[in-house]
Amino acid sequence: MIAAAEPRGGSAAGGLFDLLVIGGGINGVGIARDAAGRGLRVCLLEQSDLAAYTSSASTKLIHGGLRYLEHREFRLVREALAERERLLRIAPHLVHPLRFVLPHAETLRSRWRIRVGLFVYDHLGGRGCLPGSRSVDLRRDGAGEALRSEYRRGFAYWDCRVDDSRLVVANACDAAERGALILTRTRLRGARAGRDGWTVECERLATGEVLGIRAAVLVNATGAWVNVIRGLLGFRTELPIRLVRGSHIVLPRLFQGEHAYILQNPDRRIVFAIPFQEHFTLVGTTDVAHGGSLEEVRITDEETAYLCGSMNRYFGRTIAAQDVIWSYSGVRALHDDGLGDVSAASRDYELLLERAAHEGPVLSVLGGKITTYRKLSEAALEMLQPAVGGSRARWTEKAELPGGDLPRGGLAEFDREAARRWPFLEPGHLRRLVSAYGTRVERMLEGARNAADLGESLGADLTAAEADYLKAHEWAVTPDDILWRRTKLGLRLESTEVERLERYLGVGRESRLRA
Repeated sequence: MIAAAEPRGGSAAGGLFDLLVIGGGINGVGIARDAAGRGLRVCLLEQSDLAAYTSSASTKLIHGGLRYLEHREFRLVREALAERERLLRIAPHLVHPLRFVLPHAETLRSRWRIRVGLFVYDHLGGRGCLPGSRSVDLRRDGAGEALRSEYRRGFAYWDCRVDDSRLVVANACDAAERGALILTRTRLRGARAGRDGWTVECERLATGEVLGIRAAVLVNATGAWVNVIRGLLGFRTELPIRLVRGSHIVLPRLFQGEHAYILQNPDRRIVFAIPFQEHFTLVGTTDVAHGGSLEEVRITDEETAYLCGSMNRYFGRTIAAQDVIWSYSGVRALHDDGLGDVSAASRDYELLLERAAHEGPVLSVLGGKITTYRKLSEAALEMLQPAVGGSRARWTEKAELPGGDLPRGGLAEFDREAARRWPFLEPGHLRRLVSAYGTRVERMLEGARNAADLGESLGADLTAAEADYLKAHEWAVTPDDILWRRTKLGLRLESTEVERLERYLGVGRESRLRA
């Protein structure tokens, strides 16, 4: 027997939804959130965990994309710069200003070319709350201390860093609180289009339960799987996409200070070096064509050598593959524009509205970057409005994401308030919690008067209270969900501590593999 998936409150008999979103990455949850806020009945399916793939494998930046100016993608850069300012306002606990230093290499781009590019970058999106760019003397600026002595001049400008997977989870939480049904670890098995929409069959992987869902419109926001899902939906042709892998490495911290570096390379690509989780440096990304498995995406030896070589071209300290503590990779599905150079392929998004068998509407999402997810979601809902109805009002540009309703003094003031309310927590522990959860930390620490009230210590500064919160409110199931997506504590836990967390969660190896 097939059970019906019900919207919250049971407002639609037989699991009838206005919108079924397939894919729990940043675009999928963004569309689900916007739709739920417009009063639509929304269900989201994700076959694994939220942000399990590409959306947790970004460079962790909210930025306009300085290098896109060379490809004349002015509209994309303008939109991304405007979104940068909006995300700073609606997610101030997750999005933080970051100073970037660009050492000038005489043999690459000329000084005047960089200066003009930065001038355009400063003004294209309208001057917001971040400082403008300027030239720097690396012999006097602290950012020059870690660099090789031949780099004497450079430039500085500002963009933002982000906790990418937590941004995904925050959007999912808001969607759920506005009435959306979020089904993680739920696999699409098949779908049939009809005159009144779609009848979808899916399976809950943990239990084997089969659910039946009826929806007026489907949204295919599965990224690299977009053509796989289209096949399940009955489409016989594939969309022209290019799969591009971006890989990153994490190293022991290579420089002091809270600035980042943007490094030019002879192939005209750029690589970022960014402070990461206090004790590390994040380096990336590569851009290579991907032709392997989508389930197990890993960095190659050649990519590692490329990133290490980029760092060694600029930094005084030599690094090699054996210095890499952790690496991760993600695959993006970009619109195939026929250009030979993978790096030149546009990161802009494309929305394609089709009808399967001339009946069931499907919106497929191609491309996009984490910075512009909110604008993409807004465009998707406006395209779908004639089919599904709902409010036409744009609302997400001003509505804070969960945890983002900070006091007037911002994150710094909330940090001070948190230190007064929970003095028994170590400053570093409390700072991590506030940066991850914002004001939602109040729910996690509710009633705690001392460290013992937070329950068992599960390794590093992870407590039972945090693990319980993540299970109850953020769809966390496995150790990886907690250690690598909800937090980055996987960088700090020993294998015995991971096993302790497994025992606490009651999730053994077989369950992890199945998930």
